[in-house]
Amino acid sequence: MHLFYTPDIQPHHRSFVLNEEESKHAIRVLRMVRGDRVQLVDGNGGWYDARIVDAHPKRTVLEIDEVRLDEGPRSYYLHVAMAPTKHIERMEWFLEKATEVGIDEVTPLVCDRSERREVKVERLNKVMVSAMKQSLKARLPVLNQPVAYRAFLRDAFSGRRFIAHCAEGPKEYLNGALKRGDRALILVGPEGDFSQPEIDAAIQAGYAPISLGDARLRTETAALMACLEVALLNR
Repeated sequence: MHLFYTPDIQPHHRSFVLNEEESKHAIRVLRMVRGDRVQLVDGNGGWYDARIVDAHPKRTVLEIDEVRLDEGPRSYYLHVAMAPTKHIERMEWFLEKATEVGIDEVTPLVCDRSERREVKVERLNKVMVSAMKQSLKARLPVLNQPVAYRAFLRDAFSGRRFIAHCAEGPKEYLNGALKRGDRALILVGPEGDFSQPEIDAAIQAGYAPISLGDARLRTETAALMACLEVALLNR
C-alpha cells in the first residue's frame, strides 16, 4: 500500500485532500484511480488508512476509514547538534540513516571550524520524510534552523548533555555514561573537530566529554554512531 506524508491531517478528519504535489504523484506517477487504498502518516505518531474517492491530479480526495495512533513517544529522547558537512550529501546520508535508526531532533551548528555555515532545511527535511516513510515510522524528527555554537550552548535542555571531541583529556564512552531511558543531547563537531575554546565552553556549560571509540570518524559517521549507541542501549 502506498504511503503519503500528510502533516496537516488530524485524527478527527473523515476525509482529506492531498496537496498538489502528492496528488500529482498519486495520479500521474503511480497511476492510482478511484477506489485504490492508501496509507497516510502525519509525522506525529498517527497512521490513517484511506481510499481515493476523487482521483484528481491536483486535489485528490480521500475518505478516511481507520485511524491508529502510537501509544506515545519512545522511552528516550535523542537530540544531535552537529556541524553541517562540507559536502551536503554526507549530511543528507546521516539524516536518512538517523531517521531510520531513531532520533528526535537535529540542530545544525555553526562552529569555529565549520566548512559549511548554511543549509537548506526544507531540502533536508524532505530527506527525513522519505526515510520516515521508507522505514515505516510515524514520527518525523524535528530539524531546526542552523544556530551559532555558543548561542546554542545557552539553550536549556532537560536531560544529559555530552560533547564528542577528539582532543586530549578525560572522557567516558557514551554507552557507559548514558542510562536506558535518558534524554540526551550530543554535540558533534566539524571535520576539523571543535576548537579548544569551544570544548572548554561546552564543559563549563555542563556538557560531559565522551568518546565514540578509538577511530577518528567523519562528522556524519560520529553522529550516526551516537544514534546507534543510544538506540542499542534502549532496545
